[in-house]
Amino acid sequence: MELPSSVTTMKRGDTTFYVVGTAHVSQKSVDDVKATIDAVHPDVVCVELCTARYDALTKDSAFRDLDVFKVVREGKTLYLLGHLALASYQRRIGASLGVQPGAELVTATKTAEKRNIPVELIDRDINITLRRTWRNIGLWRRLTLMWSLVSGGDDEATDGKGVTAETVENLKEPKALSEMLTELGKAVPEIKGPLVDERDKYLASKMREAGEGKKTVVAVVGAAHVPGMTLQLDQPIDRAALEKIPPAALWWRIAKWLVPLVFLGILVYVAKVSDFDTFAKTMLAWIIPTSIGAGLFTALAGASPFSVGAAMLASPVARVYPLIRTGIVVGIVEAWRRKPSVADCERLPDDTQTMKGFWKNPVTRILIIAVCAGLGALLGFAVGVGWLASRM
Repeated sequence: MELPSSVTTMKRGDTTFYVVGTAHVSQKSVDDVKATIDAVHPDVVCVELCTARYDALTKDSAFRDLDVFKVVREGKTLYLLGHLALASYQRRIGASLGVQPGAELVTATKTAEKRNIPVELIDRDINITLRRTWRNIGLWRRLTLMWSLVSGGDDEATDGKGVTAETVENLKEPKALSEMLTELGKAVPEIKGPLVDERDKYLASKMREAGEGKKTVVAVVGAAHVPGMTLQLDQPIDRAALEKIPPAALWWRIAKWLVPLVFLGILVYVAKVSDFDTFAKTMLAWIIPTSIGAGLFTALAGASPFSVGAAMLASPVARVYPLIRTGIVVGIVEAWRRKPSVADCERLPDDTQTMKGFWKNPVTRILIIAVCAGLGALLGFAVGVGWLASRM
């Protein structure tokens, strides 16, 4: 039985695992998946998908029920923008190669169903993965990463020639994979951990579980996961721990309340030791820059006058009362004004292919405005505090 070169064979007890290492935008990977399933006739086919990703790949209405008000209220605007930017980046590469991103995963499920072979979705829920990754990286890294994805990524990886089928296939080679993962670990370990290493463990554990009592298993996963899964196959793995969303860092939870309390303490002190005029000037010294910063960034993002006004009013209050967040207030106001329709949500996969589409779709415009409002308020407050400190 001759198998494609992309297949790695693993043994555990009486079970043989044939792991197809794929690229998610490769026609050759699609062909390799079909050939492997036909050659092996496995008892079960495992795919690197969770229910949410499977639905997104196989249903046209993946974004139909998106509730932008809920996203804004829960403070997930930047998180959803990042999710959309990542999906957009994959779709652009797939379009340039004529392959739908994840086509080999869909092919695996459809081929198995035609042959009445059970299918197991073995990946961790994408929302858990992204949230764990999100918690691992700071605000500036989030913004720069998202900008890189929206604007088309780094051309240096392809010598400025764009992504080609040959480039994709070369990245599946063991040496290239090892070098890429090593460099990723050095450059952005906070991203590689939850996005690659943790999922290696999760995929290996779920694949091992799916293979219990089976003779042969075909697993279809991204080639970058194969080395890690090979190492983790016989290791004890706590999947429950990998599914937990870690709380915000302790220092951040403390700072979120401590900074406003210290600032309020300073204002109270100034009120006690100075006259009314001095106190009023002290208040204006941070209120004006905070309001202007929030209003200016909100306006530059193309928000309505109502949202600009909301940003200017909410930002000073939000700086001293953490339960109020400028981005959330502005996002809700803008969402009320724009009222995204079901059609707007359904257009997201297409609109997010370009920066113009990101800007024009009401859903992504709301998210951009909310993020800009919060960023403007933060920068304005920093200017105000600096101005205040220079006066004291």
